[in-house]
Amino acid sequence: MIEVRELTKRYGEHVAVNNLAFKVEAGRIWGLLGPNGAGKTTTMRILTGYLPATSGRATVAGFDVFDRPDDVKRSIGYLPEIVPLYLDMTVRGYLAFVAEIKQVPKARRKAAVARALEAAGLKDHAGRLIKNISRGYKQRVGIAQAMIHDPKVLVLDEPTIGLDPAQIREIRELIRGLRGEHTILLSTHILPEVTQVCDGVVIIDRGRLMASGSLEELAASFEKSDGVLVRLRRGGAEEAALFRGLPGVDRVALEGDEIRIEWGRGRDLRDDVARLALDKGLGIKEMRSMAGIEDLYMKVVAGGLEQ
Repeated sequence: MIEVRELTKRYGEHVAVNNLAFKVEAGRIWGLLGPNGAGKTTTMRILTGYLPATSGRATVAGFDVFDRPDDVKRSIGYLPEIVPLYLDMTVRGYLAFVAEIKQVPKARRKAAVARALEAAGLKDHAGRLIKNISRGYKQRVGIAQAMIHDPKVLVLDEPTIGLDPAQIREIRELIRGLRGEHTILLSTHILPEVTQVCDGVVIIDRGRLMASGSLEELAASFEKSDGVLVRLRRGGAEEAALFRGLPGVDRVALEGDEIRIEWGRGRDLRDDVARLALDKGLGIKEMRSMAGIEDLYMKVVAGGLEQ
């Protein structure tokens, strides 16, 4: 549904996107990850037709972004990082206005607005002025305008930025509910958002592809060890040394108030770690898996897992 091949964008001597290539299958939610300045927003602007590329190809919903930009724009819904809302319009009035701009046939506009209000959870706020609704509901209006013409593809740039925890949860649930009905490319700085919302991820750094694939594929390909992070009531260098003598443990490291304990994949020493901590009276405040998107992301951006 989205395919990028050898995509490059230059600004003079600066290369914002460098020979980028990835693919997102229909009906999936894919995260676009990278540090500030990695080229995420530039990539999204190219895919949505807001910005030309220097070289390379990209297709969205079967249409070439550069040869058939109008078809791409009809097939895509875009939520930019700063949502272009008209604050003195009502939610319903604004969505009707966007439907007209996006050339939804007049006979279908009322139904299109009703569908977007329903999908974005805005029915009870349809008559309110946009300036009088919360930041979270403004973000819902932004998602609703992206969906108003029922596009096959949604491109969402930082959809939960600036929201409080309750609003973030609501927006994540909204996006998850669109899975299957739309193909979604989602840019985010919030790593837990990827595991809670996305099926897979593209990680870029300085405009270059560092990793791409489903979360399961990436974990299987890149993680050569398993393990846990443990926070103890009594933890330090001496306590960390106790775990080094545990049969099967390959590595133990003290990181702040956490002890990182690693072993080879295919083993599971969590029960042994817990038993030792309790037997020695160390007390367990927290124990969690060390494998996850955060570890993967840090390794990739550090250059250790470049593809």
